[in-house]
Amino acid sequence: MDKMPQPDGLPFMKMHGAGNDFVVIDSRGRAGALVTPALALALGDRNRGVGFDQLAEIRDGVDGADFTLDFWNSDGSRAGACGNATRCVSDYVMRGLGQDSVTLTTARGGLSAVRLTDGRVSVNMGAPQRDWQAVPLAHEVDLMHLPLPRDPVAVGMGNPHCVLFVEDAEAVDVAGLGPRYEHDPLFPERTNVEFVSVIGPDRLRMRVWERGAGITLACGSGACATAVAAHLRGLTGRRVVLDLDGGVLEVDWRSDGVWMTGPVAHVFDGWLTPAFLAAHP
Repeated sequence: MDKMPQPDGLPFMKMHGAGNDFVVIDSRGRAGALVTPALALALGDRNRGVGFDQLAEIRDGVDGADFTLDFWNSDGSRAGACGNATRCVSDYVMRGLGQDSVTLTTARGGLSAVRLTDGRVSVNMGAPQRDWQAVPLAHEVDLMHLPLPRDPVAVGMGNPHCVLFVEDAEAVDVAGLGPRYEHDPLFPERTNVEFVSVIGPDRLRMRVWERGAGITLACGSGACATAVAAHLRGLTGRRVVLDLDGGVLEVDWRSDGVWMTGPVAHVFDGWLTPAFLAAHP
C-alpha cells in the first residue's frame, strides 16, 4: 500500500489499562499545554468525540523528570491522578527512550514507573494521604470510619477516595449509590467511590464509581486507596490482588510508596481534525 499522507490536525493515542480507557495527547516540545476544559469535554463524548474515562496530556519533563502528565475527566474537570494512564503512558515513553524505567511529574509530585519482564508496568503512586485536609474532606472526622452510611474509609491518592467494604460487591447498585457519595458535602472536591468485598486471603473484588466519569472498568488510584484501606482495617496484608470489572491489578504498599502493577494496551492512533479543534477551543 502507498503510504497515507499525514493529515492536518492533532494526533492522539487510545490506550487502556485493565479496561480503564484513555485518550493520550503528546504535546512535548510545544509551548504550554494544549488541552482545555472544552476540548476534554468534547473528546470525552463517546458519541460525538472519541470517548475515554480520563484524558492524559504528556508534556515536557521538569526538574530532571522524563516527562510530565496532566489528567482530565470525561466531564471536562481536572483529575489529580490516574494510575492506569500513568502506567500506559510510561510504557509508551519507555519504548521511545529505549528504557525499562522512567520518572515523571504529576499533580501528585514526582513518580516513577518500571516495566516488568512479563510486559506489565508498575508505577509508584506515592504515599497515601491520610490527613483529612489532604484528602480533602470538608471538616475533621475519623478517616477510618466516616460518618456516612456503610461506614466507609477515606484515603487520598492524588484523588479523594471513599472506600466501602461490603459483603458482596457484585450485588451493589454502583450506578445508584456512587453519585450519592461522590457529591456528599463531606467531599468538597467530590470523590471516587470503591465498593469492595474480600474474596480470599489478600484478594479483593472491587467495583468503582469515578468522579467526573461514572462507572469505569478499573481505577488505578482507587485500587491503591482500596488496598491501603483494607490493610488499615485489618482485612489484608500490605500486598493484595484486586479483581476489577476490566481485569486484575496488584498493589503493594511499600515503605517508599504504594506500587500498582497491571497490564497496558496501546489500541490505536488517530487524528483530531482542524474543524473539531476549532469547534472546541
